[in-house]
Amino acid sequence: MGLFYALQSEYPVIPLFIFDEAILNSLPKDDARVAFIYDSLSEINKELNTFQSSLLIKKGNTQEVWQTLIKEFEVKKVFFNKDYEPYAIQRDETICELLEQNNSLTYSFKDQVIFEEKEITKADGLPYTVYTPYKNKWLEHFNQLKPLLEYDTTEFYTNFYQSNFDFPSLEQIGFVRSAIKVKPYTLNTLANYQDTRDFPAVDATSYLSPHLRFGTVSIRKMVNFAVKTNAAFLSELIWREFFMQILYHFPKVVTHNFKSAYDGIQWRNNEEDFKRWCEGRTGYPMVDAGMRQLNETGYMHNRVRMVVASFLCKHLLIQWQWGEAYFAQKLLDYDLSANVGNWQWAAGTGCDAAPYFRVFNPDIQLKKFDEKGIYIRKWIPEFDLGYGKPMVDHAMARDRAIATYKAGILN
Repeated sequence: MGLFYALQSEYPVIPLFIFDEAILNSLPKDDARVAFIYDSLSEINKELNTFQSSLLIKKGNTQEVWQTLIKEFEVKKVFFNKDYEPYAIQRDETICELLEQNNSLTYSFKDQVIFEEKEITKADGLPYTVYTPYKNKWLEHFNQLKPLLEYDTTEFYTNFYQSNFDFPSLEQIGFVRSAIKVKPYTLNTLANYQDTRDFPAVDATSYLSPHLRFGTVSIRKMVNFAVKTNAAFLSELIWREFFMQILYHFPKVVTHNFKSAYDGIQWRNNEEDFKRWCEGRTGYPMVDAGMRQLNETGYMHNRVRMVVASFLCKHLLIQWQWGEAYFAQKLLDYDLSANVGNWQWAAGTGCDAAPYFRVFNPDIQLKKFDEKGIYIRKWIPEFDLGYGKPMVDHAMARDRAIATYKAGILN
């Protein structure tokens, strides 16, 4: 949305993307997400070239980059879309202060959500911490808005700054290509989403999440589609915004339990157990298939995510933060708010979480959602050759988890 309004200002527009070293420095050099961002920017640049314009790509400390840009260009106005993660909020505030000190006006816009953190609140103005009433209020507000406007910028493309900036190679940014790729999304599978979404072998998911995460598809377009197509799919999009507003109002959830009463849990945090979980060697086929899918492709089916997360926290009594950090490394659709929210849901320590005494039985989950073993055989080729024994007995692990949680809950 920021671009839409920038192109209608009185000044020519330089489209800018900064590869932020504060984020990049923690990533492996073959991170597939960076390559996806790079390729998406390359496509944008090619389109701009047809209008005698180009993308300005920079890499570095964002504040230092802007200090250089202010000296190089006469920056009158800066338009950007808002981000709701704690680091991004602080970064953007610092840059805005710098720009305003140099007589540049800044304009921020809502773009990656339908409703921002303060638009859907309880009657007293406080944020919702339970999903269902949040969803109901979200839908109430949405029904007053629809149809959502989509912002087509193509008619204003002649307002771009005439330029031919050098477009760096991926290697110049400091990265190389990964064998893992982001798949193109499809909406063809969503008509029966509520019937197929729990069955990983069906492969009926949209692969939309990385595209939503990195902004290569409009959330307004997707919500308009979901409203016409499938209520269950729309609910998943609302969950996304629920977790984003939780992160905004309660930034402690990045590293701490939303429910502080669970801070007293005595986790086992066994490093060898964690390693076996990461590698998909637990002896529970659905857990192992999910982890192998993640390691090989950067994707994991949503139902399987719940099973593997519950197994780590409940069966192995390993802190959710360990699993959240591993998913952050591997998931192509990694989103801080959703990842933290879902991991705390599985661990029972978050807002509107599964109760601590709910312990998924991986074998029952397998029978319910992959009865013919199609999914597990795809990711565990040795399954029929005599698969290994489970690393922990379910009944024992369940009793241990419930007792440990019960003893650790602070009154």
